[in-house]
Order: sequence, then C-alpha cells, then structure tokens
Amino acid sequence: MNKEQVITKLKEEGIVAVVRAESQEQGEKIIDAIVKGGINFIEITLTVPGAVDIIKALTKKYASNPDVVIGAGTVLDPESARAVILAGATYVVSPHLNPETVKLCNRYRVPVMPGIMTVKEAVEALELGVDVLKVFPGNAFGPDIISSFKGPLPQGNFMPTGGVAIDNVHTWMAKGAIAVGTGSNLTAGAKTGDYDAVTKTAAEFVAAVRKAQGRA
Repeated sequence: MNKEQVITKLKEEGIVAVVRAESQEQGEKIIDAIVKGGINFIEITLTVPGAVDIIKALTKKYASNPDVVIGAGTVLDPESARAVILAGATYVVSPHLNPETVKLCNRYRVPVMPGIMTVKEAVEALELGVDVLKVFPGNAFGPDIISSFKGPLPQGNFMPTGGVAIDNVHTWMAKGAIAVGTGSNLTAGAKTGDYDAVTKTAAEFVAAVRKAQGRA
C-alpha cells in the first residue's frame, strides 16, 4: 500500500486505534481484539515493550488481510522512524513536530502524522509536506480547536487524539476532523483482561464514526 492509498483509506476508515500496553503479550491481545471489533488502523506506540518486534510480527500476521494497516506511534526521532519502517510500519505517528522525522518519512514515502497544537506548528508541518496533522492532546481544547484550525488552514487534514470518546466522535468530525485517534477510551477493558470489552468498544467506535460520516 503506497502513501496515497494509506491516506485515502484513513479518511475512509475515520479512526485509528492507539495501542499502549504493559507487555508484548498484552499488546498483541489488545490488537487482535480491536481488529475483531472492526477497527483496521492500528497505531502501536513505542512505549510498548518490544514495540518494534510487535510491529514486525503483526505486519506478517495480517499480511493476508489488506484491510488492516499497521503503523507506529510515539515516534520521537528519525532513528526510531527508520526502525519502525524497516519493521513494516505503514505509517508513522509522533506526539510532536520533528522536521528530521518528517523528512525521513517523506524520503521513503511513508505517511507521517506529527502532533501539532498551534497554527504555527500546523503551517510548519504543511510546509514540510505533512499530509495529516495530529491534533494532540485534543482534550486540552476540545473539538472546537479543529474548526479554529480549519478557519485559516482549510487545506489541512486534522486528526485529533486525546479526549476522543464514542459520545463525542460526531462532534470532532462535524468540526472538520478527517479521522480520530483513540486509546484509553477504547482499550480500558484490557486492564482487567476483558478483551471482549475491547472488541465491543471497538465496534461501537466504528458505528459512531460511520454515523458521523453519514454512512450508517
């Protein structure tokens, strides 16, 4: 899947699952539960122990399923970006804007989604060739921040992460988000080993996104 296909599919799917876990085993269980619930964009954060190995394993596991798109999150520098790309990550997400990370991803034509929280950062990201701007932490301002960005920057593709819940997905997207990223609100069940709850919540998120997109 090339860069343009990944971005197009992201807009169609409308949701990215942000996976944080205490171990590789727990991480893989969470991911399997999320995919079972219908969320196909999986962002494995580098805070997960053995994250690069998980990315490599999951890329192979879901190689026969073209709907599942494995990416890496919490990528802080170009060295980490290169490592996850070699492991098979289809896209790279960062909590902040690091020009060298963006340049490396652009060099290999891998979609990169850096975190921004000001118009200045958003413009700098656009000038670097970023296609999707991650609004993080989204809960610091709420959905109105998207429409505020879209005022001067209507060409920007904004994706909030942080503060996204099933009951506010519609508001985020109505304000102009092309997709949303969700983590703790999605994977809470994993803390008690209730992976069925993770699957159920994933399905509810998918339904909420489709409704917000007018596809329900």
